[in-house]
Amino acid sequence: RGIKISYKEGNPGIFIESNIHAREWITSATATWFINQLLTSTDTDVRDLAENYDWYIVPVLNVDGFVYTHTTDRMWRKTRQPVEGSRCIGADPNRNSDSHWMESNGASSNPCSETFAGIQPFSEPEIKAVTDYVASIKERINIYLAFHSYSQVLLSPYGHTTEHADNHDDLMAVAKAYSDAVKALPYGTEYTYGTSATSMYFTTGSTRDWVYNEQGIRISYTIEFRDTGRYGFILPPIQILPHCEDTLAGILALVKKAKELKYLEVKYAL
Repeated sequence: RGIKISYKEGNPGIFIESNIHAREWITSATATWFINQLLTSTDTDVRDLAENYDWYIVPVLNVDGFVYTHTTDRMWRKTRQPVEGSRCIGADPNRNSDSHWMESNGASSNPCSETFAGIQPFSEPEIKAVTDYVASIKERINIYLAFHSYSQVLLSPYGHTTEHADNHDDLMAVAKAYSDAVKALPYGTEYTYGTSATSMYFTTGSTRDWVYNEQGIRISYTIEFRDTGRYGFILPPIQILPHCEDTLAGILALVKKAKELKYLEVKYAL
């Protein structure tokens, strides 16, 4: 389930997807903390963020997988849907959208692989549900952020090719604004940024690329959270609040830069 926060009609929209990979607990912790900030903060900049944009936030997209990481296997990544004809369970929900699905070695056809793309695009109920919803409100969404961990990097389209998107320079400028804002905090956390295929590895069927390629949402990122490998997916609780503060500062800067570049104009008729 997700939540929509809207203070008035006519706002541009920002969609946050979180915990699509089950073991990435810091993502849902951050999303819920961020929701609380939008609802309760008295900070002027946060109030502007809350009241002048519509927020669509899904704190835990992969619910079954997330529960499984609490009950059985802390490092589980995929969904929990059985795969017909296989002893293995689940697909990688971030390889299951219909955007260059199974191209460029960006996913696996092996049901036992952690990057198994599913038996077909949108085979996973979680992905079918969220993509159907996004498609139904695409005119209301200006920015799409997919929360992940770990690596401290912002990844823009594309994942299936090293070619650049046509607004690549703008995507890099917005990502740089996020990175600079986070580094300026006392924690000094450093985020790099670049396209998914060149900065990390080839990925196909991601929600990030699907919203960009198929739904026309021009500002779309995967944000890989703390850390860079010391703790990996099991980020210590003492780092949760500092990380959340990093993320808020980054999003404030990201939105400001996207607005400056005219990506936050209302796209739908009032």
